[in-house]
Amino acid sequence: MSRSEFTSGSLQLKVPHDAPQRSPSHANLAKFCGFILLVFFIMASYLLSGERKTLLEDLSESTLRDLVRSIGTKVTFRARRVPAVSELLDLDPHMFSVIPQHFLPDVKNPCWYEELRGNVSANPYGSNLFGPLSGNMRIAFERLSTTFRQRLILRDGKLQRLRCLPYFYIIGQPKCGTTDLYERLRLHPDVHLTPPKEPHWWSRKRFGIIRPGDPPLTRFPLDHYLDLFDPVAQRIQHGLLGNSSSSDIITGEASASTMWDSLAWLYLHDISREAEPPSLVQDFIHAVQPDARLIAILRDPVERLYSDYLYFGTSNKSALDFHQKVCKSLRLFDACLRDAGLRACVYSSALYNAMSVRLQVGLYVVFILDWLSVFSRDQLLVLRLEDHTANLTHSMSRIFHFLRLGPVSEQTERLISRRPASNTRHQSDRNLGPMEPSTRELLRLFYAPFNQKLSAVLQDESFTW
Repeated sequence: MSRSEFTSGSLQLKVPHDAPQRSPSHANLAKFCGFILLVFFIMASYLLSGERKTLLEDLSESTLRDLVRSIGTKVTFRARRVPAVSELLDLDPHMFSVIPQHFLPDVKNPCWYEELRGNVSANPYGSNLFGPLSGNMRIAFERLSTTFRQRLILRDGKLQRLRCLPYFYIIGQPKCGTTDLYERLRLHPDVHLTPPKEPHWWSRKRFGIIRPGDPPLTRFPLDHYLDLFDPVAQRIQHGLLGNSSSSDIITGEASASTMWDSLAWLYLHDISREAEPPSLVQDFIHAVQPDARLIAILRDPVERLYSDYLYFGTSNKSALDFHQKVCKSLRLFDACLRDAGLRACVYSSALYNAMSVRLQVGLYVVFILDWLSVFSRDQLLVLRLEDHTANLTHSMSRIFHFLRLGPVSEQTERLISRRPASNTRHQSDRNLGPMEPSTRELLRLFYAPFNQKLSAVLQDESFTW
């Protein structure tokens, strides 16, 4: 559904752009506490079940394989109910009052002019919550503040500033090469990216969540997110005023949580009424930006999980510890599926907090199908890290074509292809060696039905790994 389907009455809603965002209510905090209690109930239901052994007791390899096969029998893929835009408007009216229905027609990147409100002499970036989280962003804000008043223009008798959203989103997945892709993309002369690489605004910070699983704190307002793209807006405005040719400039961001992390949905909905989320991150992005371009880069989910464990693990990391965490997480996932559907378990914050490794992040097809429930197939480019690594020139050419970017010079092409890989595994993690063969076998068995479905959806057998 496009935004043009709004009634004229719903579009009259006005909220000041600098309106403070309310902290989560006591009701939301109560929801969080209640949701955490679900972790206990999932664990307790397993421990009290006479059909299973306890979580702390080792199971034989054959029993574990039977457990994984039983998970496969419980997996069914069914279409989700997509919420109407009017429902999303009720959930976040401020977002729809700030972002217009239509963007500037002569600019490739989605941008618009916004009326300035408040004190013109005040520093508009002084209270931005992203500043303390990023030294680079803090420096950028300081520079922007010195030229802010010069960037204001008078339109229709009102002072206005140019605002922009990303033209593209690298939506996932974590430990699949999003950083490497982002750093190579920025070498294209028409791509201008600003820090931080991963704002995590759509999935977390607009709810006040800094890390997944944490309770919400102060919400990051939409205006603070838009501030991140003001350096690009400044360059585009120069082009609009005839000072340079900048109409083809685009920007983007690469929050690897965007594709999969809709765990905060319970703060928008009464969790007692729904077993699975009534709305997801992509519903809001599509409602305000229906022409967005999306890139997902994936890798063998078995390898992704081990890399995820090594990167985010804190201490006592080992192949044996990984195996034990995988086994416990598989049993928890099986316990959840006995009482709930696939999507309810995949988007369950309680299960996420209970599991020791992030099994569900590798269930790519669940997320791909949900993104395709609102975006068209030609708006989503799905890559494999294995292919990207094997032929960087071809991979980047595909991405440039997808983003409707012009070709680069031979010199730039060499810079892009010869750039060292980003965010690779630390040497200390390499020294731990590979996962145990039995762990690999279990995970391959677990992910197989999801990979097969993914390859069918994408019509590409290479996604079976």
